[in-house]
Amino acid sequence: MGTGRTLLERMSAAQNAEQFRQEHWQGSFDEYLDIVREHPEVTRSAHQRLYDMIMEYGSYPVDEGRRDGLIRYRFFDDPDHDGNDAIFGLTEPLMQLVNVFRSAALKYGAERRVLLLHGPVGSSKSTMARLLKRGAEAYSRKPQGALYTFGWKEDDGTITWDPMHGDPLQLIPRAFREDVCADLNEGRDPLKDHLVEITGDVCPLSRFYFQERLEKLGGDWTKVLATIAVKRFFLSEQDRIGIGTFQPKDEKNQDSTELTGDINYRKIAEFGSESDPRAFNFDGEFNVANRGLIEFIEVLKLDVAFLYDLLGASQEHKIKPKKFAQTDIDTVIIGHTNEPEFRKLQSNEFMEALRDRTVKIDVPYVTKLGHELRIYEKDYNPKRVRGKHIAPHTLEVAAMWAVLTRLEEPKHHGLTVLQKLKLYNGKSLPGFTLENVEQLRREAKHEGLQGISPRYVQDKISNALVNNPDATNLNPFMVLNELEAGLRHHSLIPNEDTRESFRRLISVVKDEYTDIVKNEVQRAIAADEEALTRLCSNYIDNVKAYTQREKVRNKFTGQDEQPDERLMRSIEERIDIPDTRKDDFRREIMNYIGALALDGKKFDYKTNERLHKALEMKLFEDQKDTIKLTSLVSNVVDKDTQEKIDVVKGRLIRTFGYNDESATDVLQYVASIFARGDAKAGS
Repeated sequence: MGTGRTLLERMSAAQNAEQFRQEHWQGSFDEYLDIVREHPEVTRSAHQRLYDMIMEYGSYPVDEGRRDGLIRYRFFDDPDHDGNDAIFGLTEPLMQLVNVFRSAALKYGAERRVLLLHGPVGSSKSTMARLLKRGAEAYSRKPQGALYTFGWKEDDGTITWDPMHGDPLQLIPRAFREDVCADLNEGRDPLKDHLVEITGDVCPLSRFYFQERLEKLGGDWTKVLATIAVKRFFLSEQDRIGIGTFQPKDEKNQDSTELTGDINYRKIAEFGSESDPRAFNFDGEFNVANRGLIEFIEVLKLDVAFLYDLLGASQEHKIKPKKFAQTDIDTVIIGHTNEPEFRKLQSNEFMEALRDRTVKIDVPYVTKLGHELRIYEKDYNPKRVRGKHIAPHTLEVAAMWAVLTRLEEPKHHGLTVLQKLKLYNGKSLPGFTLENVEQLRREAKHEGLQGISPRYVQDKISNALVNNPDATNLNPFMVLNELEAGLRHHSLIPNEDTRESFRRLISVVKDEYTDIVKNEVQRAIAADEEALTRLCSNYIDNVKAYTQREKVRNKFTGQDEQPDERLMRSIEERIDIPDTRKDDFRREIMNYIGALALDGKKFDYKTNERLHKALEMKLFEDQKDTIKLTSLVSNVVDKDTQEKIDVVKGRLIRTFGYNDESATDVLQYVASIFARGDAKAGS
């Protein structure tokens, strides 16, 4: 063992004792009033605190192919936990959510509503609730998120803390509240500063103690307040402080006391009455959630008897514990539900009151490929998946298929669902403007509310990893095979027609993947900078001569010759320039080169995307046969060919993220396509 301090000693030295004392502050009511004068925000309502918590992280504009700017709130990127619970996409639902909190914070009415997150299974509803609960916990530990409660000091020095963590200011009798608030708000700007308001009353237990001491002290309530202690406290779901979670059980076992507390029968003998608040446990989920928030999991499965508690808690901010008067609570109520349960709500006339008090926010599946891909990259990356290389496009094809299952068939004539996916993902297609894309979204009213859940895809990626233990590479076909095989037993697919359409989409994705890798192999083969530069120079010389009606000097013979029409067309045809448009295209190229020359700049084919692509495709066609790609399918490869193949493999590894094995696999796959005489690469 070393001579240094032990691990526990080092841990002890690293702790901040002063910070601990500040966080666990305890003092008198007068001292609390001083805190309120200096930091009136400690008296904020639950909705105000939650809104301020979100806004503290800031926001930034995002461009998701919409004409109107969208705002992204950093809080939902989960920056405190390296994005482990980050929500990808869903920018509009999250904006709606924050707008509800803003309205509630300003007391415009949303604070009297149940916030209902509605969407299919696996669409991030629970993640949103989890982020808010965890965020509220963390915020309560920050100086700007501090909140305080009170307790009753006994003669023996013990303190009976308020079971619902009420605000100490609620102890001030209603007749005096206006004067107290006027004093605490003196000198504050109503438009800029948070103003102290005192709403609601303490719970029945604290009311009992207050009345008891008021009698002893001759009716002087200020002397009663001198007998209480005030402390700072933290919200904690695990400790059931300020954060409640309720999940309905089967209908026969539902009991409303789970929400509003229950009689403590062991204490009835001590205190003599069921209606003595000292013989009552104020530990229902609503009691617990006071000053914070409560999450109702599958809220619409609640028994109708629970509904009255829920309605009162949202609209009146009151609950009714057994044997006691209505009790004030201050909590944010968040419920979530799926589509079948919500349809039941709409058809149930007994639920009309709940519908009227609900703010529904649709939380659909992601319909943008880039966002869906990030969901899978978060779980399946080199840090998490060790010992296996995930080949390029493996997660992409899974994400592509998942998104395709959620998209509605486009009404636009001639547009495929795959092209629609690409438009949504920001790719431009000829003839489609931003307005057209928005129109596509408007037409698809239920898009994202059905289809395959990310959970299903995650399960199948996991299966592909586990079911191929000897493979050092996870490739797209392994995942696609798992996705397709799992459809036979997937219980959430409504009917056989839907199952068959999902299978067809697997084929669509396979075809798209084939096009992608053919294009990558083509680019790797044609990535010879010198050869591309020579080909471009040759093409430009011929185009210049053609447009200026001149001849071209042959570099080998020195003779002047007519422009090489065959060469020019072999390049232009690669990017679908018809014969009738060749003159226009060639003039455009020369005008572009001329404009650059006027600015003192030199033409570079890389700056012209269409020409660059055409040159690559032409060079690929010229070199494909010299490399003898199809020989990869056989076991006999001569040394010269192998050297060329190794160069191509190196480019695939450097440029596209393959490793040696996956680069070999993809080359053999593309070679087998050419061996079968399939269409040209890149077509």
